Amino acid sequence: MASADLAEAIEPTKKSNVKYASICAILASMASVILGYDIGVMSGAAMYIKKDLKITDVQLEIMIGILSVYSLIGSFAGARTSDRIGRRLTVVFAAVIFFVGALLMGFAVNYGMLMVGRFVAGVGVGFGGMIAPVYTAEISPAASRGFLTSFPEVFINIGILLGYLSNFTFARLPLHLGWRVMLGIGAAPSALLALMVFCMPESPRWLVMKGRLADARAVLEKTSASPEEAAERLADIKVAAGIPKDLDGDVVTVPKERNGGEMQVWKALIFSPIPAIRRILLSGVGLHFFQQASGSDSVVLYSPSVFKSAGITDDNKLLGVTCAVGVSKTLFILVATFLLDRVGRRPLLLTSAGGMIVALIGLGTGLTVVGHHPDAKIPSAVALCIASTLAYVAFFSIGLGPITGVYNSEIFPLQVRALGFAVGMACNRVTSAVISMTFLSLSKGITIGGSFFLYSGIAAVGWVFFFTCLPETRGRTLEEMGKLFGMPDIDMAQADDTAAKEKVVEMPTM
Repeated sequence: MASADLAEAIEPTKKSNVKYASICAILASMASVILGYDIGVMSGAAMYIKKDLKITDVQLEIMIGILSVYSLIGSFAGARTSDRIGRRLTVVFAAVIFFVGALLMGFAVNYGMLMVGRFVAGVGVGFGGMIAPVYTAEISPAASRGFLTSFPEVFINIGILLGYLSNFTFARLPLHLGWRVMLGIGAAPSALLALMVFCMPESPRWLVMKGRLADARAVLEKTSASPEEAAERLADIKVAAGIPKDLDGDVVTVPKERNGGEMQVWKALIFSPIPAIRRILLSGVGLHFFQQASGSDSVVLYSPSVFKSAGITDDNKLLGVTCAVGVSKTLFILVATFLLDRVGRRPLLLTSAGGMIVALIGLGTGLTVVGHHPDAKIPSAVALCIASTLAYVAFFSIGLGPITGVYNSEIFPLQVRALGFAVGMACNRVTSAVISMTFLSLSKGITIGGSFFLYSGIAAVGWVFFFTCLPETRGRTLEEMGKLFGMPDIDMAQADDTAAKEKVVEMPTM
C-alpha cells in the first residue's frame, strides 16, 4: 500500500516537470519563428518587391539569399554571448535585433535601405537559430529530449506558414504598401518573444559552467522526473564541466582553464581536436550541409516561381498553393516531434532523405515535361509538380528538417557546445545562401527541372553519409554522447594534451 501511495506521489511530479520543461522549450523555440517567418514571407513578397523597386533577377537573388550570409555574424556572436551572459539573455538579443531589422525592411524606401534591414534581420536570425536548440537541449531530460529539441524546427515551420498567410492576406494591398506590411509585421513575434523570455530559467549546464550549483540544482529539480534523476544529471554535468564530484556548495570556483576560455574552446574544436571531436564536428557540419544543399530553401523560397513554371500563373492561386506547402510542412513536423524519441533519429533521417530523393526526381520530371511543352497545358505534369513539392516538404519535415537541430544540439561536449552549434549553423547558412542566391541563375543554365535533378543527386550522397557516419543518439544523456564517437573519459581541459599524444583513436562501429 505504501509503495502504491509513493507511485501516486511521484507520477504527478514527473508529469509536472515534463510540462515545465516543455514550456521552457516552447518559449526558447519562439526565437525560431523569426527565421521561419522571413523565409515564408520573402517567398511571396519577392514578387512584389521586384515589381515595385524594378530590380533585376540577380538583385532579387542577392536580396533573398544574403540574409543567410549575414546570419553568420549572429551565429558566432551568439555562441560567444551565450557562453558569457547566458543562454536566456541571448534569446532576448535575438528578438531585439530582429525587431529592428523587421522595422527597417517594413519602412524601406529603396533597395539600399531594404538591404540594410536584411543585414540587421540576418544577425538576429543567426542569434535565434543558434541559441534556441542549444538552450532546449540543455534544459531537457534525456527521455524527452528528441521531442523537446524538435520544437525549434516546429516553430520555424509555424513561422514559414505565418509568412505564407501574411503573403496571402496582404497581397491585395497597393503594390507599394503590400510587401512593406508583409515584412514589417514580422516585428510582432520578436517583440512578444522579448517579453516572454523572462519567464524562462537559465540553462542548468551554463549555470554549472559558472559554478552556480544551487541555481543549477533548482532548475534540474524542476525539469527532472525525480530528485534522484536531478542529482544524477547534476553530477554528470559537473564532471563534464571539470568540477570534482565531491566539490559542492551553492557557488563554487570553476578552474579557469576548465571553464572554456575562448582560445581553449577554439583549439579543442577547430585547431587541434582529438579524433573523436573531429568526427563529432564532421557529423554536425555534414548534417547542416546536406539539409540545405538538397534544395530545401529553393523549394520554400521560390515555390511561387516553381509553380509558375509548372503552369500556375494567377497570383492568388500561386499564393494559395504556396500556403498548402506551409500547411504540409507544419503538419508533418508535428508528426516528427512525437516520433523522434519513439523511433529514433537514424530511421527517421534515412526515411526522410529517401523520400526527398524520390520527390525531387518527380518534381524535376514534371517541370521538365512542362518546359518541353511551353504552349500546352499538361494537367498531369502540373499535378506531379504539386504532389512532388508537397511530398518533398513532408519528408523533409519528418526527418532532415528537425533532426539536424536535434542532433547538433546533442553531440557536442559541454565546453564546445555553443561554438560547435555555431560552426554547424555557419555551414548551414553559407550553404543556404549559395543555394538561394544561385537558384534563378542555375535554372536558366540547366533548366528548372535540371536544378531539382541536381538536388536529388546531392540528397542521395547525403543518404549515404547519414547511413555510414551518424550513430543513434536516442535515450542517451548529453554527457554520454562522446562515447558514441570514441571520446576517451577525459574532460575538455585535457583535450589539447591528448590531441598531441594520440595518433589514432579507434572509432566504434554503428
